[in-house]
Amino acid sequence: MSEAHVRAFVRESEEGITELNNSLLALESDPDDPEAMDAIFRTAHTLKGNAAAMGFGDFSGLAHAMEDLLDEVRDGDMAVSGALMDRLFEAVDLLDAMLGEIDEGGDTSIDPTGVEEDLRVLAEEGAEALETDDADQSSDKDASQDDGSAAGNDGGEDDDSDDDGGDGGADGTEVVDTAFDHGLSPGDDEGVHRARVDLGDADMPGIDAMFVLEAVEDGFGELACDPDREAIEEGEFDDTFDLYVVADAGATVEAGVDAVSQVEAVDVDAVGPAAGDDAGADTNAADAAETEDGAETAETAETAETAETAETAETAETAETAETAETTETAEDDASDTEGGDGETDDEGDASSGAGANTSSSDNISSVRVDVEQLDDLYGLVEQLVTSRIKLRREMEEADIDSDNLDELDKISTNLQDTVMDMRLIPLSAVVDTFPRLVRDLARDQSKDVNFDIDGRDIELDRTILTEIRDPLVHILRNAVDHGIESPEEREAAGKDPTGTIELRADRERDHVTIVVEDDGGGIEADALREKAVEEGVKSRAAVEAMSDAEARELVFHPGFSTNDEVTDVSGRGVGMDVVRTTVKDLDGSVTLDSTPGEGTRFEIKLPVTVAIVRVMFVQVGGVEYGVPIKNIAEVSRADGIDVAHGDEIVRHDGDIYPVLRLGEELGTAGAAGAAGPDDALADGGSDAADPGSLDTGDGDGDGMLLRIHDEKRPVALHCDDVLHQEEVVVKPLEGILSGIPGLSGTAVLGDGDVVSILDVETLGGRR
Repeated sequence: MSEAHVRAFVRESEEGITELNNSLLALESDPDDPEAMDAIFRTAHTLKGNAAAMGFGDFSGLAHAMEDLLDEVRDGDMAVSGALMDRLFEAVDLLDAMLGEIDEGGDTSIDPTGVEEDLRVLAEEGAEALETDDADQSSDKDASQDDGSAAGNDGGEDDDSDDDGGDGGADGTEVVDTAFDHGLSPGDDEGVHRARVDLGDADMPGIDAMFVLEAVEDGFGELACDPDREAIEEGEFDDTFDLYVVADAGATVEAGVDAVSQVEAVDVDAVGPAAGDDAGADTNAADAAETEDGAETAETAETAETAETAETAETAETAETAETAETTETAEDDASDTEGGDGETDDEGDASSGAGANTSSSDNISSVRVDVEQLDDLYGLVEQLVTSRIKLRREMEEADIDSDNLDELDKISTNLQDTVMDMRLIPLSAVVDTFPRLVRDLARDQSKDVNFDIDGRDIELDRTILTEIRDPLVHILRNAVDHGIESPEEREAAGKDPTGTIELRADRERDHVTIVVEDDGGGIEADALREKAVEEGVKSRAAVEAMSDAEARELVFHPGFSTNDEVTDVSGRGVGMDVVRTTVKDLDGSVTLDSTPGEGTRFEIKLPVTVAIVRVMFVQVGGVEYGVPIKNIAEVSRADGIDVAHGDEIVRHDGDIYPVLRLGEELGTAGAAGAAGPDDALADGGSDAADPGSLDTGDGDGDGMLLRIHDEKRPVALHCDDVLHQEEVVVKPLEGILSGIPGLSGTAVLGDGDVVSILDVETLGGRR
């Protein structure tokens, strides 16, 4: 199987595992939820079938064992319990680990036999098996292996299943004699199998058959056809046609062919039996066959027809991956309604989940997969184009040349820039859909009951930002479960619902996204933080007593600070919340904390939607040019309203007081304009920074200019010598030993080739 096919299988299976986790959580929350149960079966069936088609038998067998166990639950033979769900989640984690190895090396060395047989013992013995100790389970498994010979994975079926295999294979494949000369040469552990394919009522049988042939050929290599290939592709066959392929077991052939969306039914017989077709042999092949025969039949009998359609669409994804690049994309579109996008570069298609059954795949291509590296390369080229455009405009202005063509170039390059930026946007769901399982496991480990709600999954962020923000959100959620939510007994004693609540909400406002994580736990006691800070030597007694409650709560972001007395797997090392603030600041965002003791805690993170290309206001300080992002500036005015209070320079605006930060002093440059006297008028008539035409850029009279920063960013006024101009630039972050310098966020190359430092208004003056 090619690397591209494996990569597509991994991406699709990652989505399936995330969906399986969330569906299991829904079932645990409401054991009578039929939609959750149907979703679990569809997803497990898809994972199983796709893995069998790709030849990952252990992966397929484990998914099949999960199906068998859940079938007992669906039939009412076993109740949903915490212990049962723990076993199922353990199996999902193992599938995830196996998938990780497949992603890295193309195969997995993980042996799932122990977990798989645990699930099968549960399916056979019911709830009683959950109460047996490990020694009893081990002896049961040994006995099962002795009875089943080499077919250890058949435990999910009745004990008579091995006896029934005398006339055929353990996987139900019948051995037939045929006069057709297929001309195939199987290997030592392989056999020749005939797949009788039924396309149903296809509108274009020849085209549909062509896709099937290509998929089977890519999946199994050489094949023979009856009637011949040309006749099949012309649609010149009766209801069915035969394909002869070489495989290790009939079950593998059945799973692979049945996974193609155009196939309505397939019947597989062994012409030259393989080792996997002998009674009691290849357990992985047996599992794959049971997948298609037993479990699918049960699903057909008990699940609505629409669920089957969705199941077919999901199963189709990997098989059509094995066709061509075009049909791969079509299959992914057909399944997008049930499984969602790629989480990185996929756009959702509009094709319905069942469209592939009766319509040519080539008519429905509406999205493509793009490698992330290619997307980053394109983004880099757009950055270069923006820089070149700026250089060209400057040169033409210096030469006093006016051209409509340059204005047209500006429009085109701006539209291209916007399009590429949009291509990098990914729904928040790509990250947060894994959080319900995280919260569930943490709460269960601490014997706490927690309801976790997510709102705003469809809010989009730049891929880079979304990748970096995951860890901070994980830290906040872990903090909410560990520190915030009380035990059920404590909550009841406080008159609260014994089940705590954690909410994650996301909302977009223009070019920023706000993410809020809020819990209804015990809140943060400011006095407790003060005492802990003194105890750990973080602050002096005098310093903490001078702090307001809000300032004291900010101590949770201090490096190495923790309110836990002992280190656990969840917390106690004092690094989590420091990581939150540091990462968010590196993304040019902000994080705030609000807490009410006894009622709960609220973290609010504000992030830009995109990165790198920003609009900057350039200022002059001591003859040196610096840039300040426009989005941080609330107002620009002359520096003729500076007062002095308690020895510090301030400026007043609308009744609020803002300290003045002189960039000349902070940046170590000479020649900054002096401050105006304390008797000058108030600076309350500045210009709106959003309107470049209204900026009062000064005239060199020596008073300088003030840039008042937005309160939520930092309530301060920056003093500079002069305001020069605004420009859209590509900001490159500082790296290596230069990263983390207070007051600097990156650099930008101007049109004339000059490199200008971009200021970080939050950390100027060494402020964290």
